[in-house]
Amino acid sequence: MPAADIKSTQSRLTQNRNLLLLLLAPSAMATGLIALVPVLLLVRMSLSEVSRFGRIGAYVGWENFARLAADPLLPAILLRTGIWTGSVVAGTVLIALPTALILNQRFLGRGLAQFLVLAPWAISVASMAVVWRHALTDEGGLLNRLAVAAGLLDRPIPWLGSVPAAFGFEILIAILVSVPFSTVILLAGLSSIPDDLYDAARLDGARAVDRLKFLTLPLLRPFIWIVLIFNIAYVTNSFPIIWILTQGGPANGTDILVTYLYKLAFTFGRLDEAAALSILLLGGLAALTILMLRALERPAHA
Repeated sequence: MPAADIKSTQSRLTQNRNLLLLLLAPSAMATGLIALVPVLLLVRMSLSEVSRFGRIGAYVGWENFARLAADPLLPAILLRTGIWTGSVVAGTVLIALPTALILNQRFLGRGLAQFLVLAPWAISVASMAVVWRHALTDEGGLLNRLAVAAGLLDRPIPWLGSVPAAFGFEILIAILVSVPFSTVILLAGLSSIPDDLYDAARLDGARAVDRLKFLTLPLLRPFIWIVLIFNIAYVTNSFPIIWILTQGGPANGTDILVTYLYKLAFTFGRLDEAAALSILLLGGLAALTILMLRALERPAHA
């Protein structure tokens, strides 16, 4: 290629790069204002003494993190957060994946079935939690009334007064809330797989199980990773369900990191420790997200 053509190509590439940077600048500035400024403020608060009214005082270094590490409640809350996130994400994927596979098939009433499965996505999480709180109340709750009327219970059970029962129902509700969104993502992935591949597999004599194992799941892998990444970040930071049902009780028995963080800040007035916990939570989720994104970029056969 002549030197003049090379120079012209390099000039166009430079112009395109400058135009791209110019177009990205507003988004970058907005992201900086919306996300970066609060994070920097949190970092400052976590390294300073903060009054319960939010006044930032003297620099104290890692003292807030040290007090947080000495908190006797934190190890159990950290373990419970792991159980909460793992159970909800695993339950969501185990329900959403077969649901998406069924809804991707052609059958009579598929449109109605898709609507019934995906419609709860339009309902706010807080509204769902309020409804379930009324359903699980001691005497007049719908669950107790139905169970007593059916003869399954002799008397109403205080479901939300027991830590195992309350936490179990909170996990169940979180799974039900998360399934519609995950099903939408997986359905989008299934619709992107060409029908020709299935036709060729059938001609080669592949059974339904083989097509699922060697064709559908490998091609759906990026979408499954997206579901995992979104759900882990969302569920770990999920606040309304636990707060509305039990407010982390009884006796902090259903607290996860995000509800305990709220209590630290607005119930106990320990804003500096809450900021330190926020930084740790943000760092943990960011590291996990980066690892999962790297796994997503890795070839399936590696």
